[in-house]
Parts: sequence; structure tokens; C-alpha cells
Amino acid sequence: MATPSPFPFLDGLADKFNASLQPPAWVVDEVQHRLVLFINHVLMQEQEAQARLARQKGRVVQAQWRSFTIKVEATPAGLLDIAPITAKPDLLLTVTDESPFALAQAAVRGDKPAVRIEGDVQLAAEINWLVDNVRWDIEEDLSRVIGDAPAHAVGDVGRRMAQALRQFAAPRNPNGPAKADA
Repeated sequence: MATPSPFPFLDGLADKFNASLQPPAWVVDEVQHRLVLFINHVLMQEQEAQARLARQKGRVVQAQWRSFTIKVEATPAGLLDIAPITAKPDLLLTVTDESPFALAQAAVRGDKPAVRIEGDVQLAAEINWLVDNVRWDIEEDLSRVIGDAPAHAVGDVGRRMAQALRQFAAPRNPNGPAKADA
């Protein structure tokens, strides 16, 4: 059961803001390229992920949420690249939840957003495997900049904060905590 937003007026505000303010095309292009660079950075840390994507070379995936759309293509190296505008997607992934606040809440809980999938089933299975199994090792990247021990300490603080945030965002039992049987 989805928890309603405690600030429903903010959902409407986000809709009005999104409709009235579209970023310039160069900003959209730059953000998409940065996103693909980040995803490729994460993929390069997982050989199995690259091997799976390499088998899908030339296949195009279009992901969209509200008015935001990105179209990527699998490369022979097992990475992603921005697909040409004219490329026909083999797989269309549409995030069905319109509320940015509901998406953020689900992300804090560690849930995947609801997605409508249209197109190639095998490609969808590969993308699902990537989502389920590939994780950014931020601690490893941070250790290259500040060293192993400080990176581990920062990672530990981050994990504690994430756990506290998940507990805060977890659904509450209105009847109080469940009683254990004696």
C-alpha cells in the first residue's frame, strides 16, 4: 500500500513547475551525457555486467518519466552511449509513478519504482539483472581520492545515515509494535 504524501500540495506544485519550466536543450543533452558517463563508470567495475551488455550491442533502450526521456544504446564494449534521435527503441521503460516525492520515498526504502515495460523481453531481463546486481562502490572511488581508512569511515557514516533514513521512512504500525508470543 502506498503511503500518501504528507504534503499533497507539493505534488501539484511540482507538476506546475515542470510544465512551466523546461530546461534548454543543451542542459538536457549535457545531463544525459553525464548520466551515461556515470553509468559507464559503474559498469566498468563489473565485468559480468559489461559481458551481458556486449551481447546486446546495438540494442536501444528508451527510459522515460513524465517529460524526461533518455535513449541509450549498448556498445560492443559492454557500455552505454546516447542513441541517435532517429533510433527506434527495442525496449521502452516508463516509470508510472508521477510523483517525485513518492519516487524519493520508495528510493529511501530501497524499493524499485513501478515501471511499464514494452518491447524485447530478453533485453528487459538483462536490464533487470543490471538493476538488481550492479551497485556503485562509492567507498572504492572515495578511497582513490582520500585513502582507504578515511573512505571506510565516511562509508560507515553513510551506511548508518541510510539505515536511519530507511527506518524513518518505513511504514508505521498505527497499533504500536507487534507483541511477541511468550
